[in-house]
Amino acid sequence: MKKEISFLLNGERRMIDVSSSEILLEVLRDRLGLNSPKCGCDRGDCGTCSVMINGKTVRSCLILAIEVEDQEVVTLEGIMHNGLTPLQESFLKHNSFQCGFCAPGVILSTTELLAKNPHSNKEEIQEAIAGNLCRCTGYSPIIDAVIDLVK
Repeated sequence: MKKEISFLLNGERRMIDVSSSEILLEVLRDRLGLNSPKCGCDRGDCGTCSVMINGKTVRSCLILAIEVEDQEVVTLEGIMHNGLTPLQESFLKHNSFQCGFCAPGVILSTTELLAKNPHSNKEEIQEAIAGNLCRCTGYSPIIDAVIDLVK
């Protein structure tokens, strides 16, 4: 059984028919053509599927699409509407990402953190990105980029 849902996606009202078992990640990637949330583990462990719902970073592989009705969903594409953000510029400056697989989740997690606390310290940054697995950088350049931005 399908149900039509309406939600804000990156600032644009979207209406789509979803089944009660469809996960948000599948809808975003396979039906709406967004590339930033990726399927990494299908268990919510790695953070590659991260999106923001009403300003809070969540794992889209754990959310049913039907749950976002009347909510605001933001992906990496949504925060880049005017080009790279200062946070992304800092990540580039510090060579924070190699393969880029974890980048959307890390960027969204740190975006949420900095919206709440623009002067975050190292421990707060570490905690904010803890749910994002990065197999390439060892996290130091990611943390350095955020610290450089907030100082």
